[in-house]
Amino acid sequence: MEPVLDLAGIGFGPSNLALAIAVEEHALPVRARFFERQARFGWHRGMLLEDATMQVSFLKDLVTLRNPTSTFSFLCYLRERGRLIDFVNHKNLFPLRREFHDYFEWAAERVSHHVSYGAEVGAIGVRGDGFEFAAGTEVVRARNLVLATGLEANLPDGVAPGERIWHNKDLLHGVETLKDVRQVVVVGAGQSAAETVAFFHERFPGAVVHGVFARYGYSPADDSSFANRIFDPAAVDDFYAAPEDVKRRLMGYHANTNYGVVDQDLIEELYRRVYREKVLGQQRLLLHKTSRLTDVGSDGSCVIESLADGSRVPVDADVIVYATGYRPADPARLLGELAGACERDEHGRLKVTRDYRLVMNEDVRGGIYLQGGTEHTHGITSSLLSNTAVRVGEILDSILRRPVAVAEAMSELEAVK
Repeated sequence: MEPVLDLAGIGFGPSNLALAIAVEEHALPVRARFFERQARFGWHRGMLLEDATMQVSFLKDLVTLRNPTSTFSFLCYLRERGRLIDFVNHKNLFPLRREFHDYFEWAAERVSHHVSYGAEVGAIGVRGDGFEFAAGTEVVRARNLVLATGLEANLPDGVAPGERIWHNKDLLHGVETLKDVRQVVVVGAGQSAAETVAFFHERFPGAVVHGVFARYGYSPADDSSFANRIFDPAAVDDFYAAPEDVKRRLMGYHANTNYGVVDQDLIEELYRRVYREKVLGQQRLLLHKTSRLTDVGSDGSCVIESLADGSRVPVDADVIVYATGYRPADPARLLGELAGACERDEHGRLKVTRDYRLVMNEDVRGGIYLQGGTEHTHGITSSLLSNTAVRVGEILDSILRRPVAVAEAMSELEAVK
C-alpha cells in the first residue's frame, strides 16, 4: 500500500490540475496524487469548435493570479509553442478554446507524475485521521481529499439522450455520424446554444436549423469592468460573509455575467445571417422566440410551441441538441455512507467553510475540500476558471495548516537538507 498521502484529488479537470501545479511549486514537499477516470486529460472536448473563444482573459489561467512568476502560465506555454509574439500582435485577451485546451494538456503533461488516469474511485471510508478508498485495483489512504468531479449535463425532465437527442457536450463526438441532414433543433439561449446554432448552420448548408428559446432573443453577456468584479477573489469573501438574502440578490444581479448569455459579436453575427436570408428569400436559420420544445420523440420528432399564442410547429429533426447547461456533480454520491456525516444548512445544502472544506461531524477528522458545488456559499466563481488559481492556493494552504501534515512535511524537508 502507498504511504499515506497529504491530499488525494478526485477528478483531474482544470481545477485539480491547478492544484497539482500548486503542489509542484510549493516550497515544502507535499505527498499528493490525483485520480481521474478518463484515460487522459480532457476538458469539454465535445465543444472545442474551431472558432470558439474563451470567455475569460488568458491571465486567468491556471497560475497567474496565484503566482505571476510561474513557469506554468499561459504565456510560458505560448513561448514554448513559438507563438508568444504572434499572440501579443493579435491584441486579444481571449484565446481560442482549442488553444486553451492545448495549454491545459501541456500543463497536465508536466505534472503527470502526480496523476493516475483510468482510475475509477470507489466509495470513500474513514481510516484513522484520514480516509481510505479504492482507485481501480489500488487502495489509497489520504489525510485530505479534494473533490473536483466537474459538472453534469443538465437535461429537462423526461428527456433522455439517444442517437438523435444530444446534450451539446457531445456535439463534436456525434456530428460525424450525421448524413444528409435536413433539420436540426437546438434548445437553449446561452453561449453554447448560440455556438451550436452557428456551427450547424455553417456545417450543413442545405439544412434548416431551428433555435428554440423561451426568451425574446439571445441576451448579451455583461462583461463590463465593474460587473466583472463579481469574479474578483475578494468577491468570494464578500459573498461568503453576506446574509442569505444578500447572497440571493447578488446571484440575481450578476447572473448575466455568466448564465444564459451570449457574446455580443456572436449575437450580431447570427442576426446578420437571419437578415441576409430574409433578403435572399432562402431562410433556413429559424430562431423561435418565446417558445419551448414539446412532444419529443426518440426518433427526433418534436413540436415547437409558442408560449405567447400556443401555435405549434411540428418538426422531424435529424438531431435535437439540448444546450441547457450543467449542474455540479453531487459529492454525496462519491462519499457514499460518509455523506451522512456531512452537516447541512436549513435548506439542506452542504455546509462549507471559507477554505472550501466540508463541515463534518466530529467522527471525521480528515479534511474534504470541494472545487465546485459551493455557489451557495462562495458565489458565482465556484466552478469557473476566473478564481481557480487563487482557490487552489487557499485549499493547499488550508491543508498544510493541518498539524500532522505540516509536521511531517517539515520533517521530510529537514531530511532532504
